[in-house]
Order: sequence, then C-alpha cells, then structure tokens
Amino acid sequence: MTYNEVLSAAQSLSESERQSLVQALSMAKHCEATVPESSHLSALLEKQGCCPHCGGNRYYRFGKDHGTQRFKCKDCGRTFTEYTGTWQQKLHKKGLVKAYMHLMSEQKSLDRISAALHINKKTAFDWRHKILRSLKQDEGGSFSGITESDETFFEKSDKGSRHLGRKPRKRGGGGKGKGASKDKVTVMVTADRKNDLNMTFCGYGRLTKAEITESLHTPLPQGTVLCSDGHVSYKGYAMDNHIEHAVIRADLGWHVKRGFYHIQHVNSLHSRLKKWLNGTFWGVATKYMQDYLNWFKVQETVLKFCNDQAGELLGISMKHYNVKFATV
Repeated sequence: MTYNEVLSAAQSLSESERQSLVQALSMAKHCEATVPESSHLSALLEKQGCCPHCGGNRYYRFGKDHGTQRFKCKDCGRTFTEYTGTWQQKLHKKGLVKAYMHLMSEQKSLDRISAALHINKKTAFDWRHKILRSLKQDEGGSFSGITESDETFFEKSDKGSRHLGRKPRKRGGGGKGKGASKDKVTVMVTADRKNDLNMTFCGYGRLTKAEITESLHTPLPQGTVLCSDGHVSYKGYAMDNHIEHAVIRADLGWHVKRGFYHIQHVNSLHSRLKKWLNGTFWGVATKYMQDYLNWFKVQETVLKFCNDQAGELLGISMKHYNVKFATV
C-alpha cells in the first residue's frame, strides 16, 4: 500500500481504533526483533566480567545459545551467558523486555501491558514479579548517622484468591480496629538521612525484636542513632547492638527531640506507600507485599532522580543475585 492509501484507511477508523493504532506504532520502536547488546555483554566480551558460578575471570567464548553469546569458565568448567543468574535466564521473548520495562516504569496495568505487547496477562504478571524479586533492600550495614524506624499496618489481603477463609469484604473496606492486631500486616520501614532505605514485610501483629533483627540482617553500625517510638522491641534491638536510641513519644506530644531526632521521614514514607499501593494497584495481595515494597524502595531511592527510568530499572534488575546495587 502507498502512503496515501494507508492514510486514507487510517482516517476511516473509529476514534478508539485510531488510539490503539497510535499506541501500537509508538510501541513498535521498542519491540526490536533482536536483543540489543547490553553493557554487561560488552564487559564480558572485553574480558572485564567474571563467571557467575565461581567468580573466576578466566573464560572464553563457547558458541551461542539461541542466538545469545555463551562463555565457558576455565576454572569451574561451567558455561554461562550474560543472563545467567538474572531474572532473564531462560526467559523467552527477550526482544520485548525493553518495551516491557518502558510500560512498567510508567506503572501501566497488566491488562494494558498485555494488550500493548500482545502477550498473555499471566506472562505480564510473571515478568513483573521476576523483576521485583531481583531488587534488593538495604540490609542495615549501609545506614549511618540518624536512622529512623517505625512500623505501619495494612489489612490482610487475599486479592486474586478464589478460596477465601473468611467473609469477603468490599475493595478498600477496612477490618476491625486500628493499629496492630493479628489480622493486620506489619511493614517495617527504616531510613537514614542520606536516602538509604529498608522496607520489610514482617508478618502480622506487633513487631518483635527478632523481626527487626531479621529485617536489618546486618546490624546497624556503631555511631548510628536509632530514632523510633517507645516500643520495647526497638529498645531491645538498640541495647543488643550497642547503639544510641532516641525515643519519640508522639502519644505524649514528643514529635521532635533535641531539635533533630524525629521519625517524620518514615511516617511520610508510610503515607506515600499506602497511597501508591491503594491508588495505583487498588491494593496488592499480602503474599506479594514484599515484591511491591522492593519496587517502591527503588522508586524512592533511584528512579525518581533519573530521566530514563525504564533503562535504570532494567539495569538494576539485571544485577546478579549476589550483587547489591548502590542507592543515590
């Protein structure tokens, strides 16, 4: 067909069909037939990488695996590609990853992603959670100076389940009572003043010292000042790790101590997190809570500071499972 014939045919479409056509054309440039060379592959080709199995740097090219360059390690004898140890390992349709990351960074729904990329909705869902599980939290050792920590609570959600063990409630409907209870999901948020952040799903009910220790897997370093409410679990954690503990008792009207000790940053994070989960996704199933906490953490510490969010998210997610990315 000539250009004029295509233009004439497009003008005969309905408004909704035109919008779908424009969206499909805009996505076409992202859906390349071949997977572009990544910075990781470039490093491997230039002998600047290492074996993901043993960490050795003596390897050589060893043919191709479905069009992807394969390498063989001289130390352990195992083969690998640039995707080994990442969420893209054994992933089909790698040519759609760039377009998928673009849509995900715009926080499009699974239905819209599925329609735009012509993939099954379950595939879109599986890819999202593969990516989210590849993201890391700060485990404690990166924190320094004044560090705030506080927990917040969510209603337990069985979103997507067809076998509820309770009476269903209307979307957004709250449970009984406020604050901590065995029916409430507990999320612990820890942040320092230089933007290091940990957000952990800790279970149900009141936070325990063991859960704090598990969340901050690496003990907070010496010299850190832990700011929290008066809950005894934080006091016990601070004593065990020999760090200073500043107690903020909002129930007694103590919101700021000595002019700079407070937990207002984490309380603000609580508010933004709830608005994001309930507004963007209409709530998430409790079993996937940690995945979305990982996403929100990266959104707050990295993505909102860069222009190419899709590229940055892809770069972070493609780090090997044993490599921890640095926050800004």
